[in-house]
Amino acid sequence: HLARKFFYLWVKMTFGQVLPSKARCFYDQKILQQTFGQWKEWWAVCRERKHSLRAESHYRHFLCSLVFRAWRAYVCQQQGKRSKHCVAESHAKKQKLLRTWQCWLVYVDVQRTKHGMQSVALAFRESSCLRVSWAVWRRQHYQKHAGHKMNILALQHWAQSLQFRAWLQWRELYFYSQNEKQKETRAVTHHRHRELRRCLAAWLGYLNLHRVQKHQNELAQELHQSQVLRRCFSNWRLFLECRRRIHAHQKDLEKQAALWAVFAHWKHYVLCVEESQQCELAEEHYRLHLLVLQKFWNRWKSCL
Repeated sequence: HLARKFFYLWVKMTFGQVLPSKARCFYDQKILQQTFGQWKEWWAVCRERKHSLRAESHYRHFLCSLVFRAWRAYVCQQQGKRSKHCVAESHAKKQKLLRTWQCWLVYVDVQRTKHGMQSVALAFRESSCLRVSWAVWRRQHYQKHAGHKMNILALQHWAQSLQFRAWLQWRELYFYSQNEKQKETRAVTHHRHRELRRCLAAWLGYLNLHRVQKHQNELAQELHQSQVLRRCFSNWRLFLECRRRIHAHQKDLEKQAALWAVFAHWKHYVLCVEESQQCELAEEHYRLHLLVLQKFWNRWKSCL
């Protein structure tokens, strides 16, 4: 119980308030925080890649839809042109036939009286009317075709300008999000470096404190060993003085009388027995003390 008590006191004085288990737990937490930060960065990169792929697919789909709408409008326009051209040709044929029939009736009525002049006048009139009407129809047809082309080009230009504006807005938002993410990553790295510097300063302070405590422990151990040696030497010197006094007293007793020989012999025997017992007890105590010191010394070296 005393050995455990002194061992706990020694651990507290050696390592201070921060135990190795707490330091190991703090190291594991820092490793987990770094791993989580790296995983978070990887997840953000994957998410940005997914958004860019979605934007590209949406842009391609939008271009395909625009091309399909333009092609369908062009096909409808061609079909309308063909139908209008057929109607115009049929109307021109009908008008031509009607005018020819009217001219033929007039020509039949005045054939007998004005055959020569009537034929020339009718031919000139027919040719002039057809040329004027055909020129007017062609002019109107070309004007309509040019106006339709201009409307299609204006619609295409308007759609392209809207698409370009949307692309510029998306690009600005994307650059803004990239800048914000870079700022966040810089702030996280700055905070991480600051925490690491603080931990390093605390660890250096702990090392200096540990060195001072180690030096103090070495000085205390040397002082304790010197005190033990002094005690042993003083005990041995006292014991030697006692033995010298006993030998001198025995010599004096031997010189006094023969009657005290038996008593002196018995007394010497008793003293020798007690002396041997004391020596054995002292050696046993010293051996146990050395064993305890060696045990604590080995344990301290293993802990260190």
